[in-house]
Amino acid sequence: TKNSPKETAPDGKFTDIFGELLNSVNSIQRESAQAQELLATGKAADLHQVMIAVEEAGITMDLFLEIRNRLLEGYQSLVKMPM
Repeated sequence: TKNSPKETAPDGKFTDIFGELLNSVNSIQRESAQAQELLATGKAADLHQVMIAVEEAGITMDLFLEIRNRLLEGYQSLVKMPM
């Protein structure tokens, strides 16, 4: 899709990659909210497209949260390692 995170080179900074992912999720969430607003005000007639946007936003957020959770688990494992 047009909001998919860009492919990054392996030498990209983690914060840059994660920031791009976060921006992509935010953009999809905003588009979903805008589609819902247009439907609620009667300016959008295609309920099907609005529902697709809402579901896409939900799935994208779920994926982002799962990535975040896995990263936190990895970090916690590293912190617990004896030195």
